[in-house]
Order: sequence, then structure tokens, then C-alpha cells
Amino acid sequence: MKVHGNEVSVDTDNEQYFFEGTEKLLEVWFDCSNECETADLRIIERCDWEHLLEHVHCSIVSEKSNSTMVAYVLSESSMFISKNRFILKTCGRTTLLSAVKPLLNLVYEKCGFDMILDVFYSHKNYIKPFLQHETHRHFDDEVALLDTYFDDGAAYALGRINSDCWYLYTTDMIGVSQPDQTLELLMLEVNADVMDMFTQSYGLTAAELTKKSGIADLIPGTVIDDFLFDPCGYSMNGILPNACYFTIHITPETEFSYVSFETNVPQDTYEGLIGAVLSIFKPGKFLMTFMANEESCAADTHRTLRNFTWRKDYRRVDCQLCQVKNYNLTYSLFALQPPNKG
Repeated sequence: MKVHGNEVSVDTDNEQYFFEGTEKLLEVWFDCSNECETADLRIIERCDWEHLLEHVHCSIVSEKSNSTMVAYVLSESSMFISKNRFILKTCGRTTLLSAVKPLLNLVYEKCGFDMILDVFYSHKNYIKPFLQHETHRHFDDEVALLDTYFDDGAAYALGRINSDCWYLYTTDMIGVSQPDQTLELLMLEVNADVMDMFTQSYGLTAAELTKKSGIADLIPGTVIDDFLFDPCGYSMNGILPNACYFTIHITPETEFSYVSFETNVPQDTYEGLIGAVLSIFKPGKFLMTFMANEESCAADTHRTLRNFTWRKDYRRVDCQLCQVKNYNLTYSLFALQPPNKG
């Protein structure tokens, strides 16, 4: 039996070790009705965040900060705190939605915020949903719980619901009016030789792996915080000015390999960045989501992503474009092309 972060996951039918790399992702934007200029999530102390994470069954392993953001590497993924935005991303069998009520209580008590500006909760379908806590086994149950906390909830499922799909919960209200965008690449069946690097037996430190793999070069100017788990698994946060970040999480075991890449860095085009990430990990298939609101410089990126190809190595299996309130949303699934037998 192996340990990845704080999690030990076992298939009780045959006692085989399993770890669910797929993350749950919660993003909450806060506001205040009295235009309080001192309201700021970053005044919350680390000990309060540690107590919050006890509800989720994960913990803080490392921390970096700059003038606009505090970023935590967790035993199961990451947490980002900026002035009025909270992001929590957790994998394994964590109970992320158990943090919602404590989060709202903590923010309203400590920060001067008294309003929810916007909410986003999302995740890919799990490899083994029956191993999740009962709250997280079915998206309908997650939606029902979120509806008890937020008004005008809106839930979406993109992709093939009997295969690879992506779930999103948000609200109908148009909340975030400042430029905002998020790109996710969720990679499966990842190249085994690459995955072997992200184990303790490979013999490199987290910082050495970050450099050797090419992760350090993906977005120039990033302050990186990386962590290599024992015996395997890797997480990193990279932070930049203006509350921008990128984060990567790696579950390297061959039977259920998984890598996630996420960033909110604004770019006019993401094709080069996507190609660089794929060049590093060489997944057998990957799911791509991109959301940008009307104020973002990347608002029209969905038009180019619709026709995205990368060296013709991948074929696009699915692509859906939609508008969710003031955001354009692109969902795509790509699979590696079979070798040319000619």
C-alpha cells in the first residue's frame, strides 16, 4: 500500500492501491455591500486556513506569496488566496464541499466581505467515483448541496456523460466584471517514461525535476513552489504579479496516471503554451477547458481553440462551445492519433 499526499485509496474488491488524481476545483469571488476598501482575504492567518482544510481532509505542505497572492501547495493539490478570490483545488478522496460553509463563515467574520460575487465549482468525471465520499459520488448531489449555499445555481455537463466529461456549477448572476480567464489541461494515459521521473526513486529533487522536465520554462517570470511526494507524486504552484498563477499536479502511477495544468495568465493566444505542456507530458488523451469573460484580452480565444491542433499528433474527439453568463466556454477532448501503418 502506498501513500500519495495524505491519501491512501484502496479498491476494496481486490485490495489494489488506487489514487484519484482528478481534482475538484472551487473558486469563490467575494464582495462587500458597503464598498469597504480594507476588505481582503489575505488578512486571514495561515492557522485559520489550516483549520478550514481539516474539513477537506488535506493540509498545507508549502507556501509562497507576492504582493497580490498567497499560494499554498497542499497534501492534495493547491489553494490560492488573492484580495477577493479564493481558489481551492483538491484531489484524492478529499471532501472539498465540506469547506464551503466554514469558508463563508470565516470570510464574513474576518475580512469585511459580506457578499458572494461569483462561484465556480468544476471537475472531470472521476475514474472511480464509488471510492469518493458519498457527497462527491454524483454531480447531482454536489449540485444539491451547493444550491443550499448559493442562489440561482446553474449546473452544466460537457462532453460524453458515459465517458470523458466535465462538470461545472456556477450561478446565473453576472458577478466578475474584471478581466478573467482560466485554461485547464487534464491529461490521462501520460507517457510512462515522463511519469517515472516524478518518483523518489528517480533520484532528483522537486526543484531539479521542475527544471529538467521543462516546467520551469513554461511561463517566464514565475516564482515557483514545488514539492515531490514520497514515494511518488508532484505538485507545483507558480505565481506572478496581478494575482496570476499556474499550477501542475502529477499522479505518476502507470495504471491511473494523471496530470493537470491550470493557469489564469492572460494571453492573446494559448496555442504555444498548450503545445509546450503537451510536449512535456505526451498524454494519450487530454481534456481542455477554457473560460474567459467579455473583459478578458482572451475573450475570443475560443474561436482559435475550436480548431486547435498540435503537430497533428492528436485528433479532436469532442468540442463544445457555449456562453455561460458573461463567459465564453470551450470544452474539447483530444486523443493521440494511432501510428501511421503506411
